[in-house]
Amino acid sequence: MTEPLVGMGFDVHAFAPGRPLMLGGVRFDGREGLVGHSDGDVVCHALADALLGAVALGDVGEHFPETAPAFAGIGGLDLLGRVVGVVRTAGAHPVSADLTVIAERPSIAPVRHAMRRALCGTLGVPTERVSVKATRPEGLGLTGDGIGCLALVVLARS
Repeated sequence: MTEPLVGMGFDVHAFAPGRPLMLGGVRFDGREGLVGHSDGDVVCHALADALLGAVALGDVGEHFPETAPAFAGIGGLDLLGRVVGVVRTAGAHPVSADLTVIAERPSIAPVRHAMRRALCGTLGVPTERVSVKATRPEGLGLTGDGIGCLALVVLARS
């Protein structure tokens, strides 16, 4: 790989009663969802921002504004797939991603592999190139009323 491109993304949303919880394209049945014009999938949003950042093309809000009715309720994997298309048009492609979910609840461990498979399918990379981890802020208030995600990606020029 020549000239690796690196991007970082972060997203955080508050809990929203009555909405399904989607993280990394996986639905968490029986869990409170997140606020958002889209489905509120902070994992996909952080990853999308990291991808756009790696090719210096702004952020998700610029490409999918909250004011655009066409994007109301858009699924995280759909949005991520569109961003992968933008990145490929810019002459790059994903190589790897490292994600850290920041949440007091729910536990990510039971669905970690399902999240990796969903994300890898959208990114077009093998599962061994995507890491999904989680940490609890242990009551420090960092995301006690919501969920956040940090994403780091490596891209290569196509």
